[in-house]
Amino acid sequence: MELLERAAFLEELDALLARAAGGQGRLVLVSGEAGAGKTALVQAFCRHHASDAHVLLGACDALSTPRPLAPLLDIAHAAGGPLQLALERGEPRERLFVASLSELSAGTRPRIVVFEDLHWADDATLDLLRYLGRRVGGTHALLLVTYRSDEVGARHPLRVAMGDLATTNTTRLTLPPLSLDAVRTLLKDSALDPVAVHRRTGGNPFFVAELLATNVPGTPATVRDAVFARVARLSPAAHVALEAAAVIGARVEPRLLQALAAPAVALDECLASGMLHVADDGLLAFRHELVREAVLEALSLPRRVELHRAVLTALRNQSDTGPLVARLAHHAEGADDSEAVLAYASEAGRQAAGLKAHREAVAQYRRALRYADGLPPLPLAELLEALAYQYYLTERHAEAVAAWTQALDLRRSLRDPLKEGDILRCLSRPLWYLGRHADADASVTEALGVLEPLPPGIELGWAYSELARLRMTARQNPEAIAWGERAIAIGERLGDSALLSHALNNVGCARLQSEDEQGWAQLERSLELALAGNHEEHAGRAYANLAGRAIFQRSLARAERYLDDGLAYALDHDVQTYYYTMLHRRPNQLLLQGRWSEAAEAVGQLLARPDVSPRHRIEGLAVLGRIRARRGDPEVATVLDEALQLAAPIGGGWLAVAHAARAEASWLAGDAAGAADEAQRPYEGAIARNERWLVGELALLLQRAGRLGAVPAVAAEPYTRQIAGDWQAAAAQWKALGCPYEAAMALADGDEPALREALTSFERLGARLAAAMVQRHLRQLGVRGLPRGPRPSTRSNAAGLTSREIEIWRLLAEGLRNAEIAQRLVLSQRTVDHHVSAILAKLGVRSRAEAARTFQDHASARSGSRAS
Repeated sequence: MELLERAAFLEELDALLARAAGGQGRLVLVSGEAGAGKTALVQAFCRHHASDAHVLLGACDALSTPRPLAPLLDIAHAAGGPLQLALERGEPRERLFVASLSELSAGTRPRIVVFEDLHWADDATLDLLRYLGRRVGGTHALLLVTYRSDEVGARHPLRVAMGDLATTNTTRLTLPPLSLDAVRTLLKDSALDPVAVHRRTGGNPFFVAELLATNVPGTPATVRDAVFARVARLSPAAHVALEAAAVIGARVEPRLLQALAAPAVALDECLASGMLHVADDGLLAFRHELVREAVLEALSLPRRVELHRAVLTALRNQSDTGPLVARLAHHAEGADDSEAVLAYASEAGRQAAGLKAHREAVAQYRRALRYADGLPPLPLAELLEALAYQYYLTERHAEAVAAWTQALDLRRSLRDPLKEGDILRCLSRPLWYLGRHADADASVTEALGVLEPLPPGIELGWAYSELARLRMTARQNPEAIAWGERAIAIGERLGDSALLSHALNNVGCARLQSEDEQGWAQLERSLELALAGNHEEHAGRAYANLAGRAIFQRSLARAERYLDDGLAYALDHDVQTYYYTMLHRRPNQLLLQGRWSEAAEAVGQLLARPDVSPRHRIEGLAVLGRIRARRGDPEVATVLDEALQLAAPIGGGWLAVAHAARAEASWLAGDAAGAADEAQRPYEGAIARNERWLVGELALLLQRAGRLGAVPAVAAEPYTRQIAGDWQAAAAQWKALGCPYEAAMALADGDEPALREALTSFERLGARLAAAMVQRHLRQLGVRGLPRGPRPSTRSNAAGLTSREIEIWRLLAEGLRNAEIAQRLVLSQRTVDHHVSAILAKLGVRSRAEAARTFQDHASARSGSRAS
């Protein structure tokens, strides 16, 4: 395994050896926990100096009865001469020590003498260490001693010996665990999650290496063997204490452990052995989670159940169990106590939901559900409803539909129409996110059929508001406003701020879609109510819709502000559904602002998620397809075909998004007929839905393809100006909106100066196809001397890398493998393989590591240039 984060230690050892060669020998104590890489460090140092120093290696053994003077025996055998002769003659210890000291100064080259694993040393070896340590300063030797810091307690004999040598020529090197960055580097060619591996191993190099080598779930056999070898040296009482600690968890209260019949002496032994340590919070903990897992896995099932029952009983006896319900649920499950699991897991789910920890709430409710056999219909329905809502908030929409559907059957069996209607309303939300718009509509319509005959209450208000949402998203704005106002009336009458927030959101969006700017005030009011009432779902939705409408109206600075605030809020409050909604809206903002690399990378990261909803995937694929088409990159059709395939069963605005992207790609590729066909399909629908920006874009594409009839009245102004031939006004409006590509497209319809400006903009953006079109146009106008060859963006780097290659170069420098880069950028691995080969060739380097270093140098140079 690559030796990482140890360069400073090797450099210090080099310096000490240089001084030793000059007659200033040194004792170096190299410590670190078991597996910290002490041996690897010493071996690397010895290998490096194999030609300029004489290396002698000795080690202590993990024997129940240590071998006396074990390191000296090893060294004498390798050194031969007087030292070996003294041993063979059985000379007294004093003469052996003198012979050892003579060996440190023998020969013409400096000596590197290594004593490994001194934590296992016998008394005689420790006396030899004292003897040599006090005298090594006058020799030409570096005496390297390694030991496990976690096995040398305050009263360990080695600790006493080191104390005796504290004032001598001694240097102490303590190897720390690896950082997360180092673990990332080691795992760069592995599918393992670096963060999880770092958490489990605590950065211990041995454990990291073993996980990497086995690359399977669970604890590697080598780790288990290493742990059991240490556990075997504990007394029976300490062994029992260690088992109990493993069952209690990652943090162990000493009082709780003692309550499980672990005597103080056993705890002391666990601490002295280094198996447990006192954490910063004063609790006990295993030094590595892997060690705890190994101890836990070794327990038989009956023993594990027995310990969980004991922990459960001890926790229940505490005066205040309120903060402990999650732990109680865990141990109840371990103890296989169904009644306790149901009670504690349900309460833990409620607590987690109240704390906005929705994923934890899902986990607890699921745990309760596993033990819900025989639960009466009413509490079972309540449990399912609670779980379904948490599924919905965490964007697990298919599971939310399943849970709510099961709860619906139970409510119907209980003849509870109020809850039946409310669940039908709730069901429409995940159904809509899954792209099942007709089912969502049917569900909320059925809800109204159940609720309207009943006395009007909050459930009916929610059903009205949900129907308003469906009509709003379908751009049926008058209907959306009408249903939303009914909901607002009920919300105001009942003083329900959550319902008011939801309904105002729907009405505000519908008004904005109808070009009624009053909608902004209603949307802002929706956000204020949600924030004030701590309704995190509705606050997340308000942020998402405010940002969405701002992007739709090309108010990009406003959109950026809502997205920044909204993403931070959704992350803090664990509102996954709207967090991902906003993450998927961000690339549209970046695309319009000409920040294509950021947009493409953001889309790549989002599409890599396995559970991304269809409508979010359509948005991302459309953005990616447009960027690739504009840059002239490959694999445009791949992503846009998938977008169309996903959008076809959903229809409406999502189908329009896919067709519009395909129309632009076709036009840039020179396929005017194809562009017209793609633009024509959503055109009438966009006009009907009053989507003036989309209408304008489609109308312009149709005009370029020669198929536009009359200029549509609902098109946004920059497009109508451009269609009318007023390219100056169109370009000025696009510039004012902060949309550089659209401004350049308007200029491309202008005179020679405008064309030159457009060309500069296209080259700056990396819009290769549009730049080529403008160049052809300029040449047709008789303009000569236009630059050929690489674009300015390409020429700005000495290696002549393209924009795409620079993008991949950066990811390569981050340590990503080709498969990961392909996933991040939504490319085939073959394409990435090709780009990486080209990058290495252009940089003139032979490896990815060299390329990564070159990138860092390049980045530093650019940073320095900017600073100067």
